[in-house]
Amino acid sequence: MKDSTPTPAAVLPAARTAVGYRRTRKSLAVITMVTAALGLVACGSTSKSAVTSPSSIAGGVSPVSRTDSASSGSSVSSVPPVPAMTSAGGGGAVTTVKMVQEWPVPDGFWIPWIVAKDKGYYKAAGIDLQILPPPNTAATAQYLGTGRADLAFDTSMDIVFGRAQNAPMVSIGNYGTQNNWGLISSKNKPLDFDSIKGKTIGTYNDSWSKAQLQIMLKSKGLALSDVKLVIASSDTVPLLLQKKVDAITGVTNAEGSELASEGMADYKIELAKDHGVPNSPVWVLAANSDWLKKNPALAQQFMDATLKGWQDAVNDPAGAVATFMRTYPKAQTEQYTTIQWKDTMALFGGSTITPATLLQKESDWTDLLKAANDFKLVKKVDASTDYFTNQLLGKK
Repeated sequence: MKDSTPTPAAVLPAARTAVGYRRTRKSLAVITMVTAALGLVACGSTSKSAVTSPSSIAGGVSPVSRTDSASSGSSVSSVPPVPAMTSAGGGGAVTTVKMVQEWPVPDGFWIPWIVAKDKGYYKAAGIDLQILPPPNTAATAQYLGTGRADLAFDTSMDIVFGRAQNAPMVSIGNYGTQNNWGLISSKNKPLDFDSIKGKTIGTYNDSWSKAQLQIMLKSKGLALSDVKLVIASSDTVPLLLQKKVDAITGVTNAEGSELASEGMADYKIELAKDHGVPNSPVWVLAANSDWLKKNPALAQQFMDATLKGWQDAVNDPAGAVATFMRTYPKAQTEQYTTIQWKDTMALFGGSTITPATLLQKESDWTDLLKAANDFKLVKKVDASTDYFTNQLLGKK
């Protein structure tokens, strides 16, 4: 079912994230059902009714808000186990590997490992990959940091926040080659960044969005007080569509994809990386450091299988979207998923997916940590090499 009507931000609950992006086209029914399942687990239920399968969480497609993440000050503490969305198949012995996601509802960002799982690449490697939806985005870092999950699809800033709380978390590969966050405006009324003073900006109430905007403004000798901020309760896109702001903050494969699905594919974006903000990729694949030390061979098998699925998804985007829609038929619309995957593929630096595609640079982490420290997002930072490893990408 196509949902083409933007939902006013005011009707959605307030939310914050580590990177300040939102993705609409999600099912509120899905979150409700996942939360209910989690409630059963938290209450001590171990019955199969507490396990949520892809088909059982399908609901109507509608925008929902993103919940609080690690940037809001959530601690990496003990949380109840999250039910797996998939179960082991028949056949030979396999080792269960739990991978927690960045968002409580399936989205197009998951396509590489969804395709790899669908094609049997993990099973062939002796892995039963369980894709875990967190109850909220804060739980992604919590599950990884406490060992409730072995792997995660998370943000680079969540790794910074988690390690600041001494959580055993490490990034094992980039998901993209650049920071694609910026100021987005309409082509009909494009934002002139040189004349940004006094403009109205729609943004989110998280510390990293604020810091990135501050850095951008500082490049012009300005401060946050020189612009008018309108804090979106859930999604900045409706603010721009309804012409309530001059520009919004967001990323190309979330807010940008949403705008494209609403008929505004020709939007303009002023990328933060071009105005002093660290050019560190927003998302990463991550591992629990303790699990990685104990299971280096298993982790390598996971990475190799993931890369195969990733390449297949890039080679056949339509097939990849079809696999996603077949696995999670009502998580989001096919139109939005198609646009989102196309915009996401643009971040990979080419059509050939190799270990080098995910390779991390020490300079990116150094720049990110400096910004986090300068803007007091965390109380401490360690050596940049403590936050990432390229060992699964053929580099030591």
